[in-house]
Amino acid sequence: MSSTLIKCLNLAKAVGTVTFKSLLTTSQNQLTAWSPAAVGGLLKCGVHTTSPVRQERLMEFFDDPKHWSENEVKVGRAWKPDELRIKSNKELHQLWYILLKERNMLLTMEHECNDKMEIFPNPERIDKVKISMDNLETVVRERNKAYHLLETGETGERPQRAVHNAFGLRCTYKSCEHALPPFMNTKWIKSRHLGYGGRAVHKFLLQYREKLYNAKRKAKNRSRNEVMMILRRNPNFDLELLKRKYSDVDIEKLRRSDKARGHFVPKVDA
Repeated sequence: MSSTLIKCLNLAKAVGTVTFKSLLTTSQNQLTAWSPAAVGGLLKCGVHTTSPVRQERLMEFFDDPKHWSENEVKVGRAWKPDELRIKSNKELHQLWYILLKERNMLLTMEHECNDKMEIFPNPERIDKVKISMDNLETVVRERNKAYHLLETGETGERPQRAVHNAFGLRCTYKSCEHALPPFMNTKWIKSRHLGYGGRAVHKFLLQYREKLYNAKRKAKNRSRNEVMMILRRNPNFDLELLKRKYSDVDIEKLRRSDKARGHFVPKVDA
């Protein structure tokens, strides 16, 4: 490449840089005075011509300054599904964005407190906002289901079925649309391999089921021992209350056993 061509290219780059810098320093009023064709060309080039974000808008990512030095902030509880069901769709839409802004603010404050090595007041506020958003999604899903069932007779949600994963445990698989049928989509077969096999997996399932059985057996024995101690200390305890609280224990059989009898003298009618 000749030296003359290189000088021309460098000059063109310098002119373009100066023009772009002067464009960035141009005010909004001057841009509106330009011709529509020029403004349209700038918009197609991706030049952002709106006014800069004000400082007050950025402060919405932070909590009220009076709460910055506090160790505890008084807050309410999470929204319940019954309270959200009586609201309209517009109110739910507005409440969703309020909760979204609150979650962003709390996450920003938590990150800032961790960065400054300070205590984040009431971290359970994040959990309350998350519970509220989950309940709101549940209510919206209920309304969508009801609408689709009324109009089409179907729920309108993605079909799902219970399958076994690679560890042999049952899980829920949500179906999705593909351009190729399953027997031709080898990539999907490799990435979404459903089912299990092998000696190691069967050994794991055997030990896992044994663990679940032992946990269930210990819980049943624990309930049985609690009922036995209650009957031993207070033989005139309300049996109906015990049956409602310990439904998995045979109270009548346990009452006739020797272990449930305490050291007391039974009353004998004269």
